[in-house]
Amino acid sequence: MNISSIVVQTLPENVESVIQSLKDSGVCDYHLHDPIGKIIVTVEGKDVEEEISKLIEIQILPDVIAADMMMTYQEDQLDEEIRKVNAQGVVPEMLNDGNMDPSKIVYNGDLKKRF
Repeated sequence: MNISSIVVQTLPENVESVIQSLKDSGVCDYHLHDPIGKIIVTVEGKDVEEEISKLIEIQILPDVIAADMMMTYQEDQLDEEIRKVNAQGVVPEMLNDGNMDPSKIVYNGDLKKRF
């Protein structure tokens, strides 16, 4: 099961009608909006293809200027990543190696020095 949030944008004067269209569409769940035209909905699907299909249905609704996925949760992918982490153990082997030269450890968390 996948769940994704989508930000839908419309003109302020069309907010209420677009919200109603989203609710009537049956492809998403409406959550909240602001008065300037941003509307938050979520879609669920068995896979990414189903979510994309629902996103396209939202994008073609009348008065929708844009609709873009913002956040996504992919159950199968998360389960696989959890299995990988659990298989590796809590501490990477290299950190338990007393003979490891610390200058050989590559830290990839700082993009400033990489570019």
